[in-house]
Amino acid sequence: MTLPERPEPKPGIMEIAAYVPGRESAPGVAKVWKLSSNETPLGPSPAALEAIEAARRHLELYPDGSATSLREAIAEVHGLNPANILCSNGSDELLGLLAQTYLGPGDEGIYSEHGFLVYRIQILAAGATPVVAKEKDERADVDAILAAVTGRTKIVFLANPNNPTGTYLPVDEVRRLQAGLPRHVLLVLDAAYAEYVRRNDYEAGIELVSSSNNVVMTRTFSKIYGLAGLRIGWMYAPAHVIDAVNRVRGPFNVNALAIAAGATAIRDRAHVERAVAHNETWREWLTRELGKLGLRVTPSIGNFLLIHFPPEGGKTAEAADSFLTARGYILRRVSSYGFPNALRMTVGLEEANRGVVAALSEFMGA
Repeated sequence: MTLPERPEPKPGIMEIAAYVPGRESAPGVAKVWKLSSNETPLGPSPAALEAIEAARRHLELYPDGSATSLREAIAEVHGLNPANILCSNGSDELLGLLAQTYLGPGDEGIYSEHGFLVYRIQILAAGATPVVAKEKDERADVDAILAAVTGRTKIVFLANPNNPTGTYLPVDEVRRLQAGLPRHVLLVLDAAYAEYVRRNDYEAGIELVSSSNNVVMTRTFSKIYGLAGLRIGWMYAPAHVIDAVNRVRGPFNVNALAIAAGATAIRDRAHVERAVAHNETWREWLTRELGKLGLRVTPSIGNFLLIHFPPEGGKTAEAADSFLTARGYILRRVSSYGFPNALRMTVGLEEANRGVVAALSEFMGA
């Protein structure tokens, strides 16, 4: 057997297309509005900033390896048992930990056609095979997911609401999905945008986790809480899943500033409600105004919009992206998600929202 002349990654790693985050800059533009990463325009809770200020005085100490105060704050707000909560360095870490814990060579992981790209990355990184279930009307299709299940399926990732479409599955459909899965298949409900949702037929996953042995829910502090820079995620899961993942995660995976800020931010309900109200007002305004320009907008319940450009007339998403960037408005290209002629826009402050509409009006010649 001929040995390689240098260390080689394990099978599957080089099949991964590295995740590319939203752009942050527009060279040569004085004022830039970053609307590419679904960050809240309102920033974090002032109380969370005070908590960070207090915590930074003791950075010589390791953080609590169990993130006890953060888990207790989450449990208090959501009415959960802290023992069923695990915190992480962003919810992306949880997706990777779940894949590493439950997937291996020969296994399959399922995600929907326009689902979060990190699912594919983590499935491949675990040495397993990614399986894509087609969507219907830019929404996850329960029947397609169930049809994709084989004897090798070990995990199903479902973003609800989904990024980048902003669409969602009602609770009855999520329950139908769980009921149709074999009991040994883990259903991961990625509810990163749940705090923005105000729909009677939506449920983030708490009730289903509480009544099942094969469902987990992941959440994040990166969106509505405005703490993306601290990287805080959490998972609500059955005790056996918590036990397994705790054996894989790093011992101090959540830093001290994150623990302090997160525990304070989640209790500031007034700040959250301000963010929800701002988002609902401007998401509806943007949807309406963009529609007037002849642009199709996928109905969204998140803090972002998927804007589709007409297939004819040369008014492409690529051209629109260049046009907007030159004026300081950075949106997100979503070709890698299967939308080569669309842009995703985060709902921003009033000035940014009105500016994008005005710029696109000029671009479209409206």
